[in-house]
This record gives sequence, C-alpha cells and structure tokens, in this order.
Amino acid sequence: MRTIKFPCRGLNYSLCLLTIAVSILLIITASRFNIPKVTSSSSSSSSSVTVNKLQNFNSKRVISKGKGYPPVLAYWICGTKGESKKMMRLLKAIYHPRNRYLLQLDDSSSDSERLDLAQAVQSFKLFEAFGNVDVIGKSYAINRMGSSGLSAILHAAALLLKLNADWDWLITLSASDYPLMTQDDILHAFTFLPKDLNFIHFTNKTIRKEQRDLNQIVVDPSLYYETSTPLFFAVESRDPPDTFNIFGGSPWVVFTRAFMDYCVSGWDNLPRKLLMFFTNMVYPIESYFHTLLCNSIDFHNTSIDNFLMFSLWDTDPSESQFLDLSHYDSLLESGAAFARPFAHNDLVLDKIDDLILNTCPSYSGVVSGQWCSSKPDTNDKNTSSNDTIIDSSFSSSEPQDLMLFSANTDAVKPGPYGIKLKTLLSEVVRRDYSTSQCQKL
Repeated sequence: MRTIKFPCRGLNYSLCLLTIAVSILLIITASRFNIPKVTSSSSSSSSSVTVNKLQNFNSKRVISKGKGYPPVLAYWICGTKGESKKMMRLLKAIYHPRNRYLLQLDDSSSDSERLDLAQAVQSFKLFEAFGNVDVIGKSYAINRMGSSGLSAILHAAALLLKLNADWDWLITLSASDYPLMTQDDILHAFTFLPKDLNFIHFTNKTIRKEQRDLNQIVVDPSLYYETSTPLFFAVESRDPPDTFNIFGGSPWVVFTRAFMDYCVSGWDNLPRKLLMFFTNMVYPIESYFHTLLCNSIDFHNTSIDNFLMFSLWDTDPSESQFLDLSHYDSLLESGAAFARPFAHNDLVLDKIDDLILNTCPSYSGVVSGQWCSSKPDTNDKNTSSNDTIIDSSFSSSEPQDLMLFSANTDAVKPGPYGIKLKTLLSEVVRRDYSTSQCQKL
C-alpha cells in the first residue's frame, strides 16, 4: 500500500495538523459567507456595498393592502421616436414604490433608443430596488387612428396582469402628459373610492364626429406591417349594429383591474365581438371601451363620466399648440390630476415641478413624498414599522440611497390638491354612480 507523507519536515507534527485544520476552516467560512473581492478603487468597493444593501432592501419590500391602505396604480406610458427623455421625466414625476409602471416606445423609435430607455431605467437605483418599472423591449407599429392603437392598450393591460396583478386601477398616459399633483395626492383621493369604479369621459358629440362616419369601413395596415402605415378607407360603408349601442368619448381612461381582465380574457363573447367590429373603425380607442362598458351586464353600472385629464384639445378643438405658461391658471382651476399635451422641457413643466410637485433637483427629478420621508409620521395609520427600513450603518450621501433606506410604501400624506381631488371625486361618484352617462350617440 502506498502511503502519503505530509511535508512537515522540521515542524511539530501536532502544529502541522492544527495549521491545516485552520486553513480548511477559513476556506469553508469564506465560501459560506461569499466574501466579495476587495478592489483598489474605493468607489468600486462602495458600489459593491450599495448593491448588497439594495438587494437586502428589495427582499424586505412589503406593500400592505386592504381597507384604509392606499390602492396600487398601474401606469402605461407610451411614446414615439425622440420621446424617451420625456417619458423618463414623466415617470419620475408620477413615481411611487407602491405602483406599477410599463413603458413602451412604438415602431418609429430605433432599437438603440428603446435599449437606452431600458438601460436608463435599470441604472436608476430607485427603480431597480423596488422592481416596479418595466420596459417593452421589442415594439411594433401603432397608428393611433386605427385598431393598432387599441391593440396596444389591450397588450399593455395583458402584460401588467401577467407581470404582477396586485394593482387596482390602470391609467393610460402618453409622453406628452404630465401630472398636476403628486402621487400622494392621487393615492389619497383613490383610497376612499369603491374599487369597482371606471373613470371614462362620455360625450354625445365626439370631437371628430363631423369628420367621420361610424359606419365607414377602414383597414389598419399597422396591424400586419412592421412600420406605422396610413389607414385604408373602403368605398362602401356598413349598416349600423342592432345588437349593441355605440358610445364614445375621450381615449384617456382610468380602468379597474377587473374590467381590464374582462377586456383581455373575455369570459363572455362581448369583448371579442366588439373588438372584431371596432377593428374596422377609425379612432376605435374613442369608442371601444365606452361601448363595452355600457353594453356589459357586469360593468355597465361602474362607469364614472370623468377621466381626470385636462386636455387642450377637448377644451378647444381649434387649438393645435401645446400647453404653455398662459394655461397655468386654467390647469390649477381644472382640478384634474393630469394634463396634456406638453412640449418637451417647456417652461410650464418647470413651474409645475417647482410650485405643485415640489420636485427636488437633488433627487434626480423624482417627486418626493411621505414614502421617502426621513422622519415618518408615526400618527399616520398607514405608517408601518415593518415597511420602514433605516440602516444605521449606511452612510452614503447619495439622495437616491437616502430615499431608499427611509422608504415606507404605505405612507401617504396629501396636500391641498389631493384633498380637493378627494372632495371632487366623492361628489362625482355620489352624483354619477349610475347608468345615466351611457347615452347613445
């Protein structure tokens, strides 16, 4: 038998065995605790520590739901070529760790622009830590005049339901929209509402009614072409339907998760039947959801004739310019939660940031709220010690890090605009919670 000798010549045999045992113990300890490599750069070392702390923070993230707690809002933000920066600014203005966000650039944007948007979101510590912002990487053609625009909304709803179905309302926005109040204000106003209300604006006289025929047959080639293509108008028209009534109004909506699940899943045949009909209509996003709500047995009594949006086009269709400083007073008086359309980096946006949203430049444009207060209000019923994470060993001076480690996802503290919106919505619900707004065109 071959023996293996220890190379311990000149050493005490017991001491040699002890040395080997200590070495093995150190190797096992290092492996178990996964000690990171120390780099010569102090900034790299600090970055590694930050990543580890953010991962620990994300694992402890808990959102409380139920009576007395704020709802969870899901936002779909859609933009086109050159609007990625507008989308990021809008995202930061409406961000709250409770909510879900889905960003989409249409086909006119390049692959590199969509990649840049995804990387910008991923590199932002706040979004990465909470993991509630997603970007659609591969886009498709969207013609907002045709059924491809309707298809995009339904696709976004399906994705949000698949990614995380814990949200209560879906709010659709474009890159040209902007909030007129903080998320604390909006969440506070929605906290006291029944969870089955769908906010959508109805009208007997649609803006484009004189320019179109509801019975006109159109084809949207953007459904099967890679790039957005103009609609094809057929020579002949079709007879009006007799199994359902058509309703119309604004394309900007606030829908419940239950209604969006109904639109996507369609447990009866009505959503699919209407989808087939509106596929060949111009501007179907101005009629499809309105018609589905008012003809559905389960949802016809859940619509509220208010979509929380101040639109320059709805106010004066003859105007084609963007909102600017001359409209500022009208925006405040409207009581709306959002407004549109805004040009990129217009001065009125800066004024909204400074005087309404109180955006702090040191927070990289993110609108702060009670959720990131360093001194949570202990008297607030929505403040939970389990959700407030403060690491005393964390000494980073970066504002994003400070927001992260004092975050309380259940904390909401409204300002005067939120209190006003709560009163307005309560009055609207009391007055319009019926089928009276479902009036035939």
